Amino acid sequence: MERRDFLAGSALAGAGLTALGATGAETTMKREFYEHRTYQLLPGGRRGAIHDYLEKAAIPAWNRHGLGPVGVFTGVYGGEWTTVEVLLTHPTLESVVTASAALGADPEYHKAGAGFVDAPASSPQFVRYESSLMQSFTGMSKLEVPEKKDRIFEIRTYESHSVKFAKKKIHMFNEGGEIAIFRETGLTPVFFGETLVGPRLPNLTYMLVFDDMADHDASWANFIGNDKWKALSGDAQYKDTVSNIHNRILRPLAYSQI
Repeated sequence: MERRDFLAGSALAGAGLTALGATGAETTMKREFYEHRTYQLLPGGRRGAIHDYLEKAAIPAWNRHGLGPVGVFTGVYGGEWTTVEVLLTHPTLESVVTASAALGADPEYHKAGAGFVDAPASSPQFVRYESSLMQSFTGMSKLEVPEKKDRIFEIRTYESHSVKFAKKKIHMFNEGGEIAIFRETGLTPVFFGETLVGPRLPNLTYMLVFDDMADHDASWANFIGNDKWKALSGDAQYKDTVSNIHNRILRPLAYSQI
C-alpha cells in the first residue's frame, strides 16, 4: 500500500471510530456510509454529458463494486440547470477509500465513460464537485429506497454550535424517539447521516420523500402538531442542539436508483 493511501485510510478510519464512540468495530460493519456529491455544471450543451456518464458508466460500475443504491437529483427550485447531486451508498468505510481505485481498474467503466473520463483540459465536462461523508444513525442504519413513482425529496442539514450538542441532537433522533415520531406522522425517511467530513461541521443530514408539496406541507404540519413531538422538543436535555438549518427540495432523475 502506498503511503498516501495508508494516510487516507487512517484518517477516515479515525473519523469513523470517533463517530462510533464506545460501540466498537461491530457497529462499523452494520452501519452504512453515504457520500454526497454536488457537481457544478458548465453552461450550454455540455451540461448533458454528466447524465450520460452517470447513467451508463458510473452507476453500473459502482454497482459492480458493491456500492448502491445511487441517487441522482436536481433542485426543484432554481438549481436544476446548474448542479447535480449524487448520493453514493457505501456498505463499509473501506469501500469509501477503495472505490476510486476500483473504478480506475474497471475496463467496462473506462469504455462506457471514455468521453467523460478522458475529457481534455480544453473541454472539461463539469466545473468541480464538492463532497461530504456521512455515517448512518444507529436508529436507521440502512438507507430505505422509496417506491419508484412521481415524488420529491427534501434534504435537510442541521448544524450545531459544538460537537457535544450535535451528538445530543443525534441522540434525540435515536434514543429520544424522533425518528419513530417521523414515521408515525407521515414523514418518510430515506436516510439519516452524521457528517464525518464536509463543510459547516458539526452537522447531520437526513432525507425525506413526499408525493408532492401538498403531501410535504401536510406531513410536516402533522408532525409539528403531534403530542409526542411537543413533549420531546420540550425536553430540557435537547435544548439548543440545533443552531442552523438548511433544506432543499429535490427531484430524482429518471435513472436514479433512489
